[in-house]
Amino acid sequence: MDAIEYKCPNCNADLKFDPATQKLSCEYCLSSFTIEEIKKICAAAENGIPNKPPEQEIQDFEEHTNLFHCASCGADIMCDDQQTALFCYYCHNPVILAGKLTGEYRPSKVIGFKLNRERAVDMFKNWVGKRRFIPSDFKSEQQIEKITGLYVPFWVADCSVDAKFQAIGKKIRHWSSGSYAYTETKEFRVSRIGNIQVDGIPADGESKIDDLLMESIEPYDYRELKDFSMSYLSGFFADKYDVDKAGVFPRIRSRASQAGKKVIHDSVGSYSTLNVTSEQYNIYQTEWQYMMLPVWFMTYKYNGKIYEFAINGQTGKLAGTPPLDKNKLLRFCIGLGVAVTAAAALIGGVIF
Repeated sequence: MDAIEYKCPNCNADLKFDPATQKLSCEYCLSSFTIEEIKKICAAAENGIPNKPPEQEIQDFEEHTNLFHCASCGADIMCDDQQTALFCYYCHNPVILAGKLTGEYRPSKVIGFKLNRERAVDMFKNWVGKRRFIPSDFKSEQQIEKITGLYVPFWVADCSVDAKFQAIGKKIRHWSSGSYAYTETKEFRVSRIGNIQVDGIPADGESKIDDLLMESIEPYDYRELKDFSMSYLSGFFADKYDVDKAGVFPRIRSRASQAGKKVIHDSVGSYSTLNVTSEQYNIYQTEWQYMMLPVWFMTYKYNGKIYEFAINGQTGKLAGTPPLDKNKLLRFCIGLGVAVTAAAALIGGVIF
C-alpha cells in the first residue's frame, strides 16, 4: 500500500494532526490548517519548490562549484572552479577550500549583476564622502578593495492571505445655524472578507547577513529573472544558504500579513474615527522559489564590531550603517566649543 504524506503548503515540512486543535500543524513554521483547507490546497496545486533541474545540470553544478569554509566565523563561500577565495568577506580572515557543493543547493533562478564594480565603488565613495565622523581607514583604498560582488541566496515566496476584518467607522460632521451648534454622528459597520495574493516576498537565506540590511536594498525587478546557470558566478562569489524555508517563513508570514493588512485598510475609505474590533490574516498556501540575487557587499571591523554595507547589484539602491569615530566627534565638539567661547568673548568685549 502506498503511503500518503501531508506537506505544509508554507514550508513543505510534514504536517501532523493535533488533537488539541483538531488541525494539521507544522512544528517547523508553526502554521496550522483545517482538514478542509488542506483538501482544497492539495486539490488546487502541488506544494514545494518547482521541478528539479535535469540531472546533467545538477552534475555540472556539483562538478564546477567550489565551497570555501572560513574557520573563523563559519561562513561557507560558494564560487566557480576558476576562482580562488583569499579572504572571508564577513570577518576578513583567510578561507580554505572545503570541497565541492552538492546539487541540493543549486538555485532555480538568478538575476545577474547590472552594476559593475567601478560604479559600485563610486557610489560607496559618494556615500562615505557625506559622513564626517567616520574612521579614516574606512574609506581607504585597502578597505575599498574589499567590496565584493556577491550572489546572496534568497527564498522568494508567493502567498495566499485569508483576510477577515471587522470595524466600527464613524463620520462626524459639525455645523452651526444661528446661535446653535450641531454635531451629527453616523456609525457604520465595516466588514472585509477575502483572499489576497501577495507575490514575490523575499527573505535571504544567509544568517550572517543582517536581514534588515537586505530588506533596505529591495526591491529587485523579477522581470529580469533568468534560469540559473553557472556562468553567472564567473568573477563573483555566492553564498550557500544556511537558513531553510522553515527558518525564513516567520519573516515571510509577517511581511505577507502586513501587505494583506495594507490592502484591507486602503479599501476601507475615510472615516472620522475607525475602531477595529477584529482582524485576522492567515497564510494558507505558499509557493517557493530559491534564487540568487546580486549584491555588492562589504564589511568593516571597528572596535570589535562588524559594520555591513550593501548595494543592490541590479538597481544600485544602497544601505549601511557607518562606524562612528568618537575621537573625531570629540575633537569637533571641543573645537566648536572653543569657537563659540571665543565668539562670545569677542562680542562681550565689543559691548562692554
